[in-house]
Amino acid sequence: MSLCGLALSAALPAPALAQDMDVRARAAAAASRARSSDSEAISQNYLTPGLSNQPITTVDGGQSFATSLSCQKSATMLELLAQPGSSGDITHLTITRDKDLDGSFDSSLTVPMPISGICANGIISCEAGTWKQCNAFKWDVSAAGDLKLTQADLSDLSGCYCVNASCGSNLVSGNLSSVLKDLGGGVIGALTTADPRIGVSQASIEGPVIRYVGAQTTACTTSPSVSATAYRAEPNAISSDAYDASQASSVFTALSASAAGSGKSELTSSCTIEREITVKSWDYDDILAVSGSITSVTSCGANCRRYQIRGAGSCGATPPIYTATFDPVAPDRIVSARIVEMGADDWVQARVNGEIVGYAGKRQWLGTGLPTGDCRISDDPWYNRNPIDITAQMKAGATTVGARVRGGGGGNWGYVTVEVNVDTACEVSERLVDLCAGYGANGACRLIAEDVDGVETVRNGVNTGLKPLPQTRLFGTGSCTYQYARDFFLRSRRYSCITDRAGQSQPDLSRAAYIIDHSTETMIADRIEAADGSVSATTRAFSMPDRPTVSSCEAICKTRAPKANSGVAPDGAVAQRQNDPTGWDSFYHICSTDSVCPLGEGEEIVSGCGCIDDFPEAVVMMQTVRLAGSDLACTAASQ
Repeated sequence: MSLCGLALSAALPAPALAQDMDVRARAAAAASRARSSDSEAISQNYLTPGLSNQPITTVDGGQSFATSLSCQKSATMLELLAQPGSSGDITHLTITRDKDLDGSFDSSLTVPMPISGICANGIISCEAGTWKQCNAFKWDVSAAGDLKLTQADLSDLSGCYCVNASCGSNLVSGNLSSVLKDLGGGVIGALTTADPRIGVSQASIEGPVIRYVGAQTTACTTSPSVSATAYRAEPNAISSDAYDASQASSVFTALSASAAGSGKSELTSSCTIEREITVKSWDYDDILAVSGSITSVTSCGANCRRYQIRGAGSCGATPPIYTATFDPVAPDRIVSARIVEMGADDWVQARVNGEIVGYAGKRQWLGTGLPTGDCRISDDPWYNRNPIDITAQMKAGATTVGARVRGGGGGNWGYVTVEVNVDTACEVSERLVDLCAGYGANGACRLIAEDVDGVETVRNGVNTGLKPLPQTRLFGTGSCTYQYARDFFLRSRRYSCITDRAGQSQPDLSRAAYIIDHSTETMIADRIEAADGSVSATTRAFSMPDRPTVSSCEAICKTRAPKANSGVAPDGAVAQRQNDPTGWDSFYHICSTDSVCPLGEGEEIVSGCGCIDDFPEAVVMMQTVRLAGSDLACTAASQ
């Protein structure tokens, strides 16, 4: 019992105090539940008005205040229209967006293939009405911010299920609401991952259309790379940035110098040591972008292309120059770049970044003026096949190659051929991100727990004696798939650090100790020290307020509803591997005060309202999944 509690109990009779506290507590709990009991209530009362710059009301409804959490908002940020065809596949899917959140649509995407399956982060397209010739696609966002579908392995997608006629009839029409939510959720997930400023406040469904209301939050900048997401690429910067922020904060300085902040305390912190292995595949077009007066592109090997810059000439004072720009996206992967051939009837002059490097013709032409002699000097064309190396120029940045053509009569053409070889080998990077280095180097910190790839090696500061075996994991996809064996991939640690600073005065707990040691369930003993140093001991009767009886548990009920087994995996549709393609979804509901189970659409009661304990069933399900996963792993043990 605290001193405040003693003073309050002395001022009010015990029954009146208990009744007043009970009524106020129940009223506060009811008001809180009404405004935040579930996700829908939280969205309606807080999230939606906050992102829409509308007033938010306090829990008791007595006050309201305006917020400004968003820089831009849109009545409809995204609209998705889905319509199934006769085969059960979604044959029409259109996604319209308001990219700049100015209130009008400015981007549209129509999916060009039928959708046979839906995943949490993508779609699956197969032959109409079947589960054959399937291809998986992942929702993605281009560098320009446009929504797109990128082909991926099925293992890169999650939560996939089948919707076409191979898994059941009218799966899309009969479950249109959930289908729209799953499609929209995947799209919104890709958009918010690419631009963390985007916030979605509300979603509404009208027939085959789902609409999302959104806003721009977090940072009022034109760049999606806000400071909060920078630590994803460089997690080690968190510690140094936090220290810099603390040193520049007057509030931190004041608190650290206070009596409460200068005492001795023990702080428990968690950290990880993670091995990150990234495998990137390269394409020719990922390395070099070419634009301009290119008349033909031919292959000269696995990673080699030849570009011909060709045009018609003139005998006038200013022969035309045809140029092409070679823009290296990854200059280090350019192996060689050469002008391998020049040909003309009558003359052609090759230029690199405006500098004359060679010519083809009967007479020399290495100046800015015109060559000597008239046009159409011969019926035979002229060629120059002496290679000119321009690798250094192309590695340095965007390079222009020009063909200046002079000719007349029947001979008025000229060309320059550029050959570029690139390196498309897979790129592998490995780094060890150690967020525990600071704690390990601190003598005031000790390791109290460690988990290495799921094996507990330290518990309560004591080594368990268990050591994980080296693991082998696959990284990358397709032709860029590598297998790495390492002694560990993830260490999760917890450190206990002692903070000890001088100058803390210890609180006087002698009075509290006296009250605890000398009081009983029916009597409160107290000892009070006066200003003159005298001490007086008192006792008085005491009783705890009556508490209402509560049930031993919260009454819940268990229901189930039929569901088509439309899930899919790399091996095919789940229903094709089962005797009965129809399964059940189980639900748990909180019963009303009059013990009524709130059934959902299509649900039937499995267990009525009461204290339901399904823990054994949950253990069996988890053990089944664990053993099934273990059965999929190859071992060297002989049976």
